[in-house]
Amino acid sequence: MTTSPATAAPSNHPPGAPDLDELRRRAFALRRKMMGMAAGKGEGYIAQGLAMADCLAALYFHEMRHDSARPDWPDRDRFLLSTGHYSIAMYAVLAEAGYMDEALLPSYGLNGSALPMSTFDETVGVEIVGGSLGHGLGQAVGMAMGLRMDGSPARAFCEFSDGELQEGSTWEAAMGAATFRCDNLVALIDCNGIQADGPVTVAIEPVADKMAAFGWDTTEVDGNDMGALVAALAGARAADGRPKAIVMRTTPGHGVPTIVARERAHFVRIADDEWDALIAELEAGNA
Repeated sequence: MTTSPATAAPSNHPPGAPDLDELRRRAFALRRKMMGMAAGKGEGYIAQGLAMADCLAALYFHEMRHDSARPDWPDRDRFLLSTGHYSIAMYAVLAEAGYMDEALLPSYGLNGSALPMSTFDETVGVEIVGGSLGHGLGQAVGMAMGLRMDGSPARAFCEFSDGELQEGSTWEAAMGAATFRCDNLVALIDCNGIQADGPVTVAIEPVADKMAAFGWDTTEVDGNDMGALVAALAGARAADGRPKAIVMRTTPGHGVPTIVARERAHFVRIADDEWDALIAELEAGNA
């Protein structure tokens, strides 16, 4: 399903009252697309994608100003996916929002595909390459400053993970954003507690308190609660001289209990004969 430009490109004014049921429907549609993209591949980053569906639905179908018919619109809001291995979620939302043909989605992760497991910026609607972690926020600060210098009303939304808080460059960017009063920047911090080889073990908590101490207007929410996400995004519109941070506590595999229960959820291995049952779990939870 695609959206019309009128749906994909809200007006220059703040969005009106959210239709939470519609946003939840969109989030389910994203999860269903992701399951179809991952099925039969044997392994992949499906757990993180499922966890991010609510955030992406809230952004693309309520909060952000964008237009799939004009992907280079200068005053579009920018979404930067720093965790490029979450690309399965990025492709799902771009297809749902009309940026790409859904017929491309089954090629996700295949050799020679235009939809690799980590995003390329050649893909229409993708703003940055999100391969090496720890660089997304720095790029977002630069974009936010550039938009302000151009007099653009656009904002930059940057997703990055709790694992990236182990990178010094992330904290340097956080300091810079506060120093340069980038109130057109919103950080979406995916705190899912996992990294490549298991749980995040470096003492990065309390994330929200640390971001606030760095000068950010900070909110902490359940990242799989649509109402909480929409409310936090509404609060992040204030032009008060402070960058905004939304700390999202997400559950890898959200919507598919069997994946949630996996001990190692970063790069999930799923046998071909498991997919029908997992898709049935997702659909049962949406009934």
